Amino acid sequence: MELDSIECMSYSDSMGDDDTDAVTSSQLPRPFLKSSSTAGTAAVNVVVVSDRVGAAGPVAGAGSLVISPATGVHELLECPVCTNSMYPPIHQCQNGHTLCSTCKTRVHNRCPTCRQELGDIRCLALEKVAESLELPCKYYSLGCSEVFPYYSKLKHESQCNFRPYNCPYAGSECSVVGDISFLVAHLRDDHKVDMHSGCTFNHRYVKSNPREVENATWMLTVFHCFGQYFCLHFEAFQLGMAPVYMAFLRFMGDENDARNYSYSLEVGANGRKMIWEGTPRSIRDSHRKVRDSHDGLIIQRNMALFFSGGERKELKLRVTGRIWKEQQNPDSGACIPNLFS
Repeated sequence: MELDSIECMSYSDSMGDDDTDAVTSSQLPRPFLKSSSTAGTAAVNVVVVSDRVGAAGPVAGAGSLVISPATGVHELLECPVCTNSMYPPIHQCQNGHTLCSTCKTRVHNRCPTCRQELGDIRCLALEKVAESLELPCKYYSLGCSEVFPYYSKLKHESQCNFRPYNCPYAGSECSVVGDISFLVAHLRDDHKVDMHSGCTFNHRYVKSNPREVENATWMLTVFHCFGQYFCLHFEAFQLGMAPVYMAFLRFMGDENDARNYSYSLEVGANGRKMIWEGTPRSIRDSHRKVRDSHDGLIIQRNMALFFSGGERKELKLRVTGRIWKEQQNPDSGACIPNLFS
């Protein structure tokens, strides 16, 4: 579904085209072992121990691994098949080669290194060594300075505020990730999204045959307001058996910061109007999740045609709105810079 025309009449000036730099990565600091009162050597002797075979202490020779805590521990815990970090249960073959439990089924119970049968041997010593590790967050290069025990690291990284954002463009599936400044440049340069400064907007949507409502979605504009970025979405889809139009705003940042802002959307004509007020959703929530929660201005087709006037043969919707900081009065006008500029 395509709109015949989209007119964006912003009350504000367009954004500048200042270049934004992509996220650059730097080398993470090496993992380290927790200090222990019994640790007195520069190396850690790791004996490969299974739940079949016991071991009284470090032994040299086959099945014995000597690793430096500053260099080899993290590499030792890396699965040779998927290269992800291994978590219990960590499996090993009789020759001491290890791999993660997910890959054990993928290799059909055969060691990918020596082709020996894996069986059900657990590398208990390596699991124990992992317990003594403290590692920096994988998003260290993006600003996170936290350090976590090995087994707590994954949970933190799934919620880390410094983790990259997914591209919020809703017109197609986009796998690009990055920080906010990188994504703003990506939306502008790669998706050709309209950019505007200021926190008021006025859009007019025109469709020659409104009886044909298919699932369609657009992200029409990115607004730069209060030093933050907001994405305005508009789309048409079926809600049950009823065709509807929906507009909503997303905040380019985390949910906690999104709560500092509110926005309103208004549509109307012929002496009638509909107004929606709410808090913008973070782009941490996918576009589909926001749409399916109906968290925005929803206009049924019959009402949209009524607002369009005439013989109801053409859709002409004018949606206006504004963004304000929660502690400000939205009627004060304080959040409407560059009005009619």
